Amino acid sequence: MANEMQALIERRIALLDEWAVKQREIAALQAEASDLLARRWELWQEEVSAAPQHRDAIERSMMAEYAAAGRVAQGSMTFAFTDAHLLATEFETVRASFAAGRITPHHVREILREAGPVREAIETGAVEAGTLLLYEAAALETAENDTAARTRAQARRIAAALAGSTIVEQHERAAAERTVTVRSIGDGLVLLQAVLPEHLGVAILDRLTRMARHMQKHPEDRDPDLGPSEPEDVGLDPETLMPLDGRRPDADGDLTEGAIFGSHTFTADPFEPPLDPRLHDDSPCITHVPADTRTMDQLRTDLFTDLLLASIPTEAHGTGLESIHATIQVTVAATTLVGEDDLPAELDGCGPLDPAVARSLCGLGTGWTRLFLDPAGMVVETDTYTPTEQMRRFLRARDQHCRFPGCRAPIHRCEIDHNDDWALGGKTHIDNLAHFCARHHPLKHPDIPDSHRWYARQLPDRSVEWVSPNGRRYRDRPNRRVMFVPSVEPPGPPDSRERGDPSDSPGPGGPPEQAPF
Repeated sequence: MANEMQALIERRIALLDEWAVKQREIAALQAEASDLLARRWELWQEEVSAAPQHRDAIERSMMAEYAAAGRVAQGSMTFAFTDAHLLATEFETVRASFAAGRITPHHVREILREAGPVREAIETGAVEAGTLLLYEAAALETAENDTAARTRAQARRIAAALAGSTIVEQHERAAAERTVTVRSIGDGLVLLQAVLPEHLGVAILDRLTRMARHMQKHPEDRDPDLGPSEPEDVGLDPETLMPLDGRRPDADGDLTEGAIFGSHTFTADPFEPPLDPRLHDDSPCITHVPADTRTMDQLRTDLFTDLLLASIPTEAHGTGLESIHATIQVTVAATTLVGEDDLPAELDGCGPLDPAVARSLCGLGTGWTRLFLDPAGMVVETDTYTPTEQMRRFLRARDQHCRFPGCRAPIHRCEIDHNDDWALGGKTHIDNLAHFCARHHPLKHPDIPDSHRWYARQLPDRSVEWVSPNGRRYRDRPNRRVMFVPSVEPPGPPDSRERGDPSDSPGPGGPPEQAPF
């Protein structure tokens, strides 16, 4: 039996290795294809210089031909040409990593897209040209070890650290483009789109999700389907309209058996058995709430519609659905909070946030968590001392999302897990705790057979190492909260809490300065 299991594991590993090698080969081939597009771009420039009056026609013809040959959308082809040209002319380090198969086209796209603020800052003279090399090196550190989605989030943080003022200016310009549009998509449906600040969009989706989950778990908070509406209740005492014996006045004023009088007037809990034994289960006094078969997306859509069409913004909050509020997590430097500088804050899990918006959100907050950073940029302590709450705050600040490699499920939808099982002696300590989502947490449950069970443990740098059933190890590194950028002017005497080790700086210009988020 043991030999059979070992043979099965060896076959799994062989197939996994072969697939991983093939993925790297595919990435390298895609890098070659990108080089071909860059060379074609150069040829296009020569053609345009020979006939500048036909520039648009020459470009449209080139894009149409490549789109037809590759059987891809012309818009996608345009993006591919733009990325190829940038790789060949401005992002040599990313290009080399791509050619070696260490990153995929998706990683390349995210790195190039999020580099916009740095490139703009260089063009305006706000930062030195070498800053782009720092951005590339820092972004590749994530891209070569993580998914494209996490690379996007980290690249945004890096760009904010290197070109903070440009980020703020971009957000201010973009905020003026807020809009709501509607477009028919057929079959009686429309696409309602809203362009609004990112922190508001994230909060809206979070609140809709929380409300939808509440409705799934609490059917009593839904209006039951009572069928055709009865005559309106004109303010009479409910017991006059509906005695406890289940009768109501008829046209002559006599009490007769009947349904409740008024669509939302109850004299007893409709979910409890009737007081009068003559009233059986199908009595009109017993209201049955039908099972809700809507999906999460359908629930969110229906709640979105109800909130926009029926809610009154100034109405006092009640209980149940009305008491559910959106949750977003913002990290901002203390100096930015008090107005000493305008470094971008961070909307955790998404990217940079306008410091003015961060100050406004913090002004509405009911609690504060101060974060202390070590020279490498890792959160190491909070200022709240209650043992368990301090740990939870620390973990929320450190993890931001599920700690399975590549997963971005936000922490408020995750569970805090003892990496070494509590039942087996694992300690309740920050070095043994991490957030895992509902999809990945069960992978390590002890009731799973060993042949399919995963194991997780934390390393000294607080990375979470997962061990697959095949014995392979996959590492998820925590996000850094500090980026180091060259000082424009020689800094004063270093402060142990505000300065890092000069040897940690990847570029010239003297000891690095912290750019906190």
